[in-house]
Amino acid sequence: MNEDDFLIREESNTDPDFGQYPNSRPMEEYIRKGIVVIDKPMGPTSHEVVTWVRKMLGLKKTGHSGTLDPRVTGVLPVLLGDATRVAELFQKSDKEYVCLMRLHTGAGRNEIERVMEEFTGEIYQKPPLKSAVKRKLRVRKIHEIEIIEVDGKDVLFRVVCDAGTYVRKLCHDIGEVLGTGAHMHELRRTRSGNFTEKDSYFLQELLDAYVFYREEGEERYLREMIMPVEKALSDIPKIIVKDTAVDSICHGADLSVKGISYIQKGIKPGDTVGLFSLKQEIIGIGRALMTGEEMLERKEGIAVDTEKVLMERGTYPKVWKSRK
Repeated sequence: MNEDDFLIREESNTDPDFGQYPNSRPMEEYIRKGIVVIDKPMGPTSHEVVTWVRKMLGLKKTGHSGTLDPRVTGVLPVLLGDATRVAELFQKSDKEYVCLMRLHTGAGRNEIERVMEEFTGEIYQKPPLKSAVKRKLRVRKIHEIEIIEVDGKDVLFRVVCDAGTYVRKLCHDIGEVLGTGAHMHELRRTRSGNFTEKDSYFLQELLDAYVFYREEGEERYLREMIMPVEKALSDIPKIIVKDTAVDSICHGADLSVKGISYIQKGIKPGDTVGLFSLKQEIIGIGRALMTGEEMLERKEGIAVDTEKVLMERGTYPKVWKSRK
């Protein structure tokens, strides 16, 4: 935590007998509250990959942060166990792809670049016939589009876009405007939110690390591949909560200003915020009801409406009184 990014409402200490720093969790808990980025191969569906990871690690549930078609390869973040509760936060993050588009007739590079520039910004898309969602017109944003190479009718390009953008449909529409016709030939996702190819591992690598842990007791490789869910939530605005307020939140209570220790700068009413312990553990997710400055200055009031709880009850001692 960079203290320059936070407003200090009240300096607080944390009791070492309760809770745990994310990287210090026992291995089984570390897995259950983690995320692993898989380099999805061509062939299986995203659901199949997630199922294999679940069975491999002996978990009850797993999820992912955005579907990849069977023929598409690349970055597929898989949420493990308790981390699946925040899947929706990752599904909304933007994506980056490298695509090989094949034109049906040739075109000059300058003309292709001109047409692609027309697709930068907000575009309208209707999902393809073979899609898992309802086929209604919707708006998506293309943040960046860049040609890497043109070789005859083959155009290799990089695109950064909103979640839910169909690159297959983008290629078709580019071909229509060019007047050449075009289709997506190959596609690889190179980034999903903050997760990149550098963070990813093959399924076999994950299996080897898990077998090494189970048979030899060596945790190092598995800890390198799996990251705590807290690391994956690095971009969400944070409110650091006193030890004394943690358990009440775990029981579903909203966060009062009196339970706050630190507030990340820039929080506005309506923002989705992460509630974290002084040990940097995620407690839950909520919606800010005040600005950060109001949380700092007010003597009483509810600062955050708690919407989702991730920490187990009893992790920190109960110091609040229940209503009878």
